[in-house]
Amino acid sequence: MNDNFCPSHTVVELDTWERGPVFRHFIDDLRCVMSLTVDLEISRFLKQLSASGFRFYPAMIWAVSNVLNAHAEFRYGWDDQGRLVLWDRIEPYYAHFHPDRETFAKLVTPFSSDLETFHRRFLEDRTRYAALDHFDLTDVPPNTFDVSCLPWVRYRSFDMHIFDSGTYLAPVVTWGKYEREGDRTILPVSLNIHHAVADGFHLSRFFLELQELLDAPEIS
Repeated sequence: MNDNFCPSHTVVELDTWERGPVFRHFIDDLRCVMSLTVDLEISRFLKQLSASGFRFYPAMIWAVSNVLNAHAEFRYGWDDQGRLVLWDRIEPYYAHFHPDRETFAKLVTPFSSDLETFHRRFLEDRTRYAALDHFDLTDVPPNTFDVSCLPWVRYRSFDMHIFDSGTYLAPVVTWGKYEREGDRTILPVSLNIHHAVADGFHLSRFFLELQELLDAPEIS
């Protein structure tokens, strides 16, 4: 596995975890996923990216990864023994579109809190895996979250229904086309998360903190 990946974790003891009863309810009795779409304002973010020479897609993946990694509720998953774990860090598992073939590849680029580092890694991976399609990547770590975009349309809501056993805990983040509204540039962003690990409060905090980061990103 790529040395830049860091799949270290802590096993969660359900009997002592303060969210244990809630987790058990939404896993054993009522498995459900929450989805929320919020319009975010990205004018300042775009201006700083343009001034610094960064591309929007990897920069947006970086911003989302920053906020998700800051909170435990977005870093739960299962290890290879089926135990509930809290990952030390989660990596973006993102869709890379091939417009000439109208296909996509799913890639993972190791996250870094430094945008310049992540942006460089992203461009290197895009070149390294240019020939891949769909799910051809074999070196996928277990500590990932799903992220993609629909840059062709500005939508009002987006739901990703995952028809597994109902135990997929990682966040699913999607955004659409950004458009001008007067002096503002609006981007619709959606987050799906299993109710076993997060509540409406946690979804709301994600969007509030992401907006704060987009308003004042640490871009050199």
